[in-house]
Amino acid sequence: WAWDYLEASYAAPVGALQFNEDVAEAVVRPGPAAGAPAVVEMRPAESGLVVDSRVVTVAGGSTDVRLRRLPGSDRLTVTGQIALGAKEVVRLTSVDSPADFFARALRSTLVGRGFEITGIALDFERADVPPILEGAREIFVHQSPPLAEAARVLMKVSQNLYAETFLKTVGARAGDGSAAGGQKVVEEVLQSWGVPPDAYVLADGSGLSRYNYVTAETLVTVLRHLYRDEKHREAFLATLPVGGQDGGTIARRFKGTRGENNVRAKTGSIANVRALSGYVTTMDGEPLVFSIIANHFTQPQATIDTATDLAVERLAWIRR
Repeated sequence: WAWDYLEASYAAPVGALQFNEDVAEAVVRPGPAAGAPAVVEMRPAESGLVVDSRVVTVAGGSTDVRLRRLPGSDRLTVTGQIALGAKEVVRLTSVDSPADFFARALRSTLVGRGFEITGIALDFERADVPPILEGAREIFVHQSPPLAEAARVLMKVSQNLYAETFLKTVGARAGDGSAAGGQKVVEEVLQSWGVPPDAYVLADGSGLSRYNYVTAETLVTVLRHLYRDEKHREAFLATLPVGGQDGGTIARRFKGTRGENNVRAKTGSIANVRALSGYVTTMDGEPLVFSIIANHFTQPQATIDTATDLAVERLAWIRR
């Protein structure tokens, strides 16, 4: 992944223990007068992040608040300005250690409920000390939502953390709970679907890495197989965003066209790359599979989306 977006909420790191999707909030409020430092608070307060606030209050002008956290660091630098009398501004940031973030939140919650805890919240791996397991006993078990439910969140809002977690989870089911273990499972599954290993490069689970390589033809092959899989078809289709419907990444696209409530497709987006892959039904009721990828464009993103949508809408008008 690129270093310049690692503090972004969409690039939150993966851990076996995850709380609040490994994201904290920086809440910024104006100071009492122009020129005064702004007030910056973290939610949750026990985030483990050390705030270096450089935000000032200004009498006029617009509010502009930015965050920066370097890789491997808990120091969060907050810069910019906020207008006097403005409402609070909330910016999201990823945390560096999911386990530490979880442990701090758990400790804070237990103390708030009246539990007496003498130890500190600690990520043993990060502190490079062996965990104390002797005499430990299980006191609570939490089961994650079913895969189909979690997959809907992943696909509808493009939740990268879930995608990265899924990759390691499928690896764990095969005996290796790492990204490499997950990649091996994906390779085996895709090969059984007729997609050879040399048809793509899978660098991560979410697609954030620029070392991912895939063709539209390969995506169509995968989507065609999933549609023909009667056992899993409906569950998979239910995860896809629907054109013009709320709750998905294409909710504002295809409105008032043949694509509204028709197109079911997943977006893909990194800097200067846009993609849309999925299904559309023709005038004859025939389902079509499509994949459109725009690479290295210099036009505005909206221009690329408009061209993509027009192409998909033309598919919806097809009659045999």
